[in-house]
Amino acid sequence: MTASDMASNTFPWLTLAIFVPIVFGLLVLALGRDDRLGLTRGLSLVGSLAGFLVTIPLYTGFDSSTAAMQFVEKASWIEAFNVNYHLGIDGISLWFVLLTAFITIIVVVAGWEVITSRVAQYMAAFLILSGLMVGVFAALDGLLFYVFFEATLIPMYIIVGVWGGPNRVYAAFKFFLYTLLGSLLTLVAFVYLWNVSGGSFDILTWHDVKLGYTPQILIFLALLAAFAVKVPMWPVHTWLPDAHVEAPTGGSVVLAAIMLKLGAYGFLRFSLPITPDAAHSLAGMMITLSLIAVIYIGLVAIVQDDMKKLVAYSSVAHMGFVTLGFFIFNTAGVEGAIVQMISHGFVSGAMFLCIGVLYDRMHSRRIADYGGVINVMPRFVTFFVLFSMANSGLPATSGFVGEFMVIMGAVEHNFWVGLLAATALILGAAYSLWMVKRVAFGDIANDHVRELTDINRREFLILGVMAIAVLYMGIYPKPFTDVMHVSVQALLQHVAVSKL
Repeated sequence: MTASDMASNTFPWLTLAIFVPIVFGLLVLALGRDDRLGLTRGLSLVGSLAGFLVTIPLYTGFDSSTAAMQFVEKASWIEAFNVNYHLGIDGISLWFVLLTAFITIIVVVAGWEVITSRVAQYMAAFLILSGLMVGVFAALDGLLFYVFFEATLIPMYIIVGVWGGPNRVYAAFKFFLYTLLGSLLTLVAFVYLWNVSGGSFDILTWHDVKLGYTPQILIFLALLAAFAVKVPMWPVHTWLPDAHVEAPTGGSVVLAAIMLKLGAYGFLRFSLPITPDAAHSLAGMMITLSLIAVIYIGLVAIVQDDMKKLVAYSSVAHMGFVTLGFFIFNTAGVEGAIVQMISHGFVSGAMFLCIGVLYDRMHSRRIADYGGVINVMPRFVTFFVLFSMANSGLPATSGFVGEFMVIMGAVEHNFWVGLLAATALILGAAYSLWMVKRVAFGDIANDHVRELTDINRREFLILGVMAIAVLYMGIYPKPFTDVMHVSVQALLQHVAVSKL
């Protein structure tokens, strides 16, 4: 696909989607203070809502019959190196722009009463992070992508390091170093691609560059260094449980719902289309690493005694489905992986919100400190059970759709791969439902549980919205798959053609 094939729109919706939340974040920083919480929170909510509203025309005006980039914007940025401010979305990236803006609203409302110190800085960090993540999904210039990709580290580092738990500094440094070091090789690969493409950072131009087998392997591995850490894939996943456990609830929600998808999206936008021969050659390695994540990390999740750490490990297992779907090179696998990414944003985000509700009341995430919560928090447990069922892949929830599609694609690729992948449904049920049994059911375990109060209207609202999203996507996934289908088909056709 060349630049001339791209559908263009005159109104800069993507620029607004990136910079509306960033501008509001800067306004919150400038005007918000802890002695003016009404203004701080109100401005943050308006900013998150405005950031979501400007993404709606991207969906309503999107043409799902073409794989061409849409809502394209292009302007010269660094002329000496032919770097452009170049934006556009296709059926693959559209949903992630919408998901990012949606989750930002949830996070702002979730922190409404919980965050009481440095509120302006907290809200501003999430608004700015939202704009930067949209920039990652919309960038069509390699250097622009890299700038957005790396810039997302800064707000999340601050969120974990300032509002996190007792070991927040250790977790923040580990998160920052893992992701930054992995990305340095990616920059080397981008500079090489700029050189061999005649001095262009245009990502779509890179898709058509003819590369030898050895350069493809080296570029694939360089990109893997960044994207595997970000996903995260086994064995470079160890930063994630630490970051989740120490992060505030909002940080865990954004980390699980959006930031893990940045690496997975990188495989679709860079690794597969630019190095298709290397992708096919190394598919066995990628499938093996994915299955280890699905099975081994699922077993690790079962033995966790910390709710947040359990859900963090389950995220690694669920993202293993995503990378598995990418490297079996069929429509069901890739579409299922993308659906799984969206669903994971809803389900995992909701799970962390539920854990946050309990933590706000008990200041403990240890499963052993709970028991019989349903006796005092029946409305909360209703949501908690629903999201846990979705986390284990219950039919009619979004958690089932993507996993089922990937398993079907895996069986089409190789029966034994599909069989091994299907064990995730058993493991998911084991760790999710066993946690629910110990936390929610049975007799009231102690006086601390007896004193718990059920969710308030604000908490009911955010959990209710997430529940609607999980059920709607589980019952009627067609709108999601229809948007991405043509783009996925075009990607698979492109990857099927050797560049050698």
